[in-house]
Amino acid sequence: MGFLDSIFGGKSKLSGPAPDRLFAMTTAQVHLETALGLKHRQTAGIVFQALGTADFSAIMSEAEQLLRGTAEETGTLLHSSDDEFGYRWLVLEDPDFEDLVVSLNTVSSELQDGGYGDRLLACVFAFEERDDRAQPADPAASPKGRTVYLIYNFKRGAFYPFVPAGEKSRDTERELRLKAQIGSELPIEADTARWFPLWEIPL
Repeated sequence: MGFLDSIFGGKSKLSGPAPDRLFAMTTAQVHLETALGLKHRQTAGIVFQALGTADFSAIMSEAEQLLRGTAEETGTLLHSSDDEFGYRWLVLEDPDFEDLVVSLNTVSSELQDGGYGDRLLACVFAFEERDDRAQPADPAASPKGRTVYLIYNFKRGAFYPFVPAGEKSRDTERELRLKAQIGSELPIEADTARWFPLWEIPL
């Protein structure tokens, strides 16, 4: 078991249905922007544990071909990278938030249909604080322009907020406020001990 496997729940059965939960982000994004002043950064990603088998490679190749095949219509850009722990990130860029969600669902569905759903770890959505509606009483405590992530844990079937606040530190107060503000919009992980930080998000 690798590092991200250990924090995201190993090879336990996926909590589903993942598509319904992922697509909840399309309506939640409207609330995040209009009510909370959080603007999506036109990028999102999915992280999973890749395998060196021919079957797994074929499934990933098919998923990427599906995405690239619609890229001319949607304008979605796709690139991949491996992190220091050997996990694969597929990073998507698109000004249309719904296109991002659809693309992430395409990748996760291909892996689940191919029998590799246990390799899925998380989807990550990046937002940026744009106006005073997102700020606490002390502006210095939450500067505009800071990145806020919403992370979907496939093993738990739930989202949680992650707000980096410097080198290996996070703004837990801001995260708890976000939980209260978006709990009616998304299935939020109730156990805050499972709000695992991802320090090297390539978004």
